[in-house]
Amino acid sequence: MIQFSNVIKSFRRHEVLKGIDLAIKRGQRVALVGSNGAGKTTLIRCLLGEYNCDGTVTIDEKNPRDYRQEVLSKVGFVPQLPPPLRMPVGQLVHFSASLCNSDPELINHVAEQLGFDARQYSAHPFVKLSGGQKQKLLIAIALGRSTELLIMDEPAANLDPEARHILFKLLAEKQETSAMLISSHRLDEVASLVNRVIEMDQGKIILDDEVADHVDMSSQLICKIKMTHPEDAFAKALSEWGFSIDAAQTVWTGLIAGPDRLRFLGMLSRYAALLAGLEMNDEKVASEVEDVA
Repeated sequence: MIQFSNVIKSFRRHEVLKGIDLAIKRGQRVALVGSNGAGKTTLIRCLLGEYNCDGTVTIDEKNPRDYRQEVLSKVGFVPQLPPPLRMPVGQLVHFSASLCNSDPELINHVAEQLGFDARQYSAHPFVKLSGGQKQKLLIAIALGRSTELLIMDEPAANLDPEARHILFKLLAEKQETSAMLISSHRLDEVASLVNRVIEMDQGKIILDDEVADHVDMSSQLICKIKMTHPEDAFAKALSEWGFSIDAAQTVWTGLIAGPDRLRFLGMLSRYAALLAGLEMNDEKVASEVEDVA
């Protein structure tokens, strides 16, 4: 699917990629991690054919610069920073669909699932949308087409927990037929989404490891949190995850997406002194237990 062979990229005298050799197959969901400046974005730009580079880069044995339209018609790309497009939303949806002879209504449908009504904002300039709205539309454009490669740079950064859960479900539907390259500067943000981890540092690959692949990306966890006492900052953090509190103001309950468990636990760790108890159970398993009972 993807092949990098001795890829070198320099800007002026600074070598950003230093002889990258890498192969990614269909069905692999790859986390591309590393600190800022490690070379992740440059690697992605070379893969998209936006940069000239030494060495060879191919997608299905074709150079993305020489066969740009053919190759990019197979690719869904979600950038970290939304482009400053003044194009109206409706025009952007139709233009994006036309690039791969897709139905624009598929993009609208995915956007609606994520919680953004693209039809309602059809005449609204993309650049004037909120950060979350832009992210949802860009994801819808990437996933609402028949793509074989998904390249996502911090894809869930501006999404609310419910939209993240929907994103994970949509990715689960494509995990057998597509390759996925998910870039992040934090592994815990994407660890549960992937079955391979590639870490970059100073333009080189320093780690390439396959990981356990048993997480159901469409799963949800029922979570109950007992507090020692009420705390406004903690209440605000949990309410942003859609949790609700009991009448005594000490027990919070809610749902989190299975792949979000590490991110959620990382948030809870900041308030460890307030925790009196924590329960997390798979929603499907809990439902099956109730049925047996």
